[in-house]
Amino acid sequence: MTHYYDNNDTPWTELGDGIRRKIVGHTSQLMSVLVHFDKGAIGTPHAHDVHDQIAFVISGSFEAEVGGEKKVLRVGDAFVAPHHTQHGVVALEANSVLLDQFSPPREDYL
Repeated sequence: MTHYYDNNDTPWTELGDGIRRKIVGHTSQLMSVLVHFDKGAIGTPHAHDVHDQIAFVISGSFEAEVGGEKKVLRVGDAFVAPHHTQHGVVALEANSVLLDQFSPPREDYL
């Protein structure tokens, strides 16, 4: 594990449908992930069995739905989705980016 994240040395992982991600860092308790969306890209609604998630808007804007409640999120806004809470987003602008935080880390991303 490194103690530093170098954006230029970390490639994006293409997920398809206008979404890509890169892991910023992780410990045994926490993970941070950048997720880039093209305009109109959909983060399909889902829930996690064990992962709590906070998603912070770095750029662009999103229509988010968490626990059945919809809200438009802009730069500096965030949503909190505890485990078992349905959540999803739609990117409203090109180059919309979330910083996702997960606890515990998403082993399926490593």
